[in-house]
Amino acid sequence: MSMPEVRLLGAKHSPYVQRAKWALKLKGVEYEYQEQDLLKKGPVLVQCNPIHKKVPVLIHNGKPIAESFIIVEYLDETWKNHPLLPRDSYQRAMTRFLAKFVEEKFTEVMQQVVIVDGENQEKEVNNAKEALEILEGELKGNKFFGGENVGFVDIVLGSIISVCLDVIEEVGGVKVFDSQKFPYLAKWNENFLEIPAIKETLPERGHVLRYFSRARRFNLAMAAKKRRVKLLDG
Repeated sequence: MSMPEVRLLGAKHSPYVQRAKWALKLKGVEYEYQEQDLLKKGPVLVQCNPIHKKVPVLIHNGKPIAESFIIVEYLDETWKNHPLLPRDSYQRAMTRFLAKFVEEKFTEVMQQVVIVDGENQEKEVNNAKEALEILEGELKGNKFFGGENVGFVDIVLGSIISVCLDVIEEVGGVKVFDSQKFPYLAKWNENFLEIPAIKETLPERGHVLRYFSRARRFNLAMAAKKRRVKLLDG
């Protein structure tokens, strides 16, 4: 029995894996999905991503590719239908720049929002809102960041706003997104979730909720333990 041409190693709760799933679906690429236990990392994951041992990992013709940004760009270069990045080199560079902004100023900030509390959490919530203000301006009333069709930035941002944002708000006990304050982004999210390739591959909310709930409990417990140790050490 021959191995499938395209495989995806992932975890059902991961927004990063979701990016790869969406890109594959939009491109119409058939693939085999293999769920990974990230607590007991199996030999396939370790072999395919020995440096980080994280998902997602795309395996194409036996060759592994790691990191969601790199996977999406690889898929875009390999399968030319439904382009996710502009073909113009300048516009392509600007798209990469905005996607990097989303990752560093919103995605990573929202990860902090869910695992810290008090003043630290309040600071990160304000940082996230500032990033949303910039993205609201960048959208400029367009249907998608890529124009009339879903593109790279939409996939990157959608993996947080459309998959995790309400869960993070619930788990963290905060409010980050206000549809009245960010009407363009609110409409963008509606349009994004109406696309069959997007909504058909959304993860179950329960998986995402359980993951972020565990992550918050674990990180707050570790932070409390460190504070206790510091007090005992004088």
